[in-house]
Amino acid sequence: MNADSELFGVVPIIPTPFTENEEIDEAALRDLIDFAVSSGIEAVCLPAYASEFYKLTDDEKLQVVRVAVEHAAGRVKIVAQSNHPSLKQAIRLAQANVAAGADVVSLAVPRIFSLPEESLKIYLSEFLQSIPDTPVLIQDFNPGGSSISVGFITELMAENLNFKYLKLEEPLCAPKFEGIIRETGGKIGLFEGWGGLYMLELIPLGIRGVMPGLAVSDILQKVFTLRNQGAHQKAFDLFEKVMPQIFFSLQNMELFHYAEKELLMARGILKNSIARKAAYIPDPSSVSYIKELNQRVLDVLNDETWEIRSLETTLSKA
Repeated sequence: MNADSELFGVVPIIPTPFTENEEIDEAALRDLIDFAVSSGIEAVCLPAYASEFYKLTDDEKLQVVRVAVEHAAGRVKIVAQSNHPSLKQAIRLAQANVAAGADVVSLAVPRIFSLPEESLKIYLSEFLQSIPDTPVLIQDFNPGGSSISVGFITELMAENLNFKYLKLEEPLCAPKFEGIIRETGGKIGLFEGWGGLYMLELIPLGIRGVMPGLAVSDILQKVFTLRNQGAHQKAFDLFEKVMPQIFFSLQNMELFHYAEKELLMARGILKNSIARKAAYIPDPSSVSYIKELNQRVLDVLNDETWEIRSLETTLSKA
């Protein structure tokens, strides 16, 4: 990947769509890719946590990447997540995804059980070395503790030239992001996850982008552009209108799957909100509230699209 094609901006996670019998719906997956392209998104990622990767077989993980690469046909870059707690299996997935045509390979730090950084260093180093010519994005999602340290990240970068991107998703992370940028000389492209909840705080620090859910990715791309180009009030105004939906859905990962797919249904992109079992079953009040929150997102799209796009055009010509 050359410098002109590096990941930048909003890189949403594509959810895995399922049929009524919980099989992967390839036609629906193609619709999701088309939506990302039509939204001006330049890259997408799958199958990640928000894709229910942990409910997919290894063959299914490869299947969704293959379908995405083939259907994208170069219209959008594909970041292929190759998660597995077994290094051997993670490498097999990664090499197969590279062979399928993925532009970037992503890997989540294994967090099923607590491991010392020495063990994680061996795992990540050998993974990176297995696909030396492919850019790699490392994700560290660790709800039970801290993410990998700045020193660890700096050493890993120095020893592996294809370690290009890092995605972190934890509260109060601005000092850590600043430390990473300082210690790596800005050579690691930093991405914020967790639905984009902390993006307005982190954009001025120099993050490369945000990795939220797909359903609000076009709106957050506008927020990202506005904030980067100095239209701070517009960025805050737009972000504040979708933040309640993001915040509520992130209370539980399985709830997020439901809310995300319900919003994609409301936008006319998916036909159902099926998640594989075991899945979160929302209570009636949550169902009602999610519908209300999703309607507010639809209202933003109906009321704000022309104004924000016009402002973006003005800023890009300035």
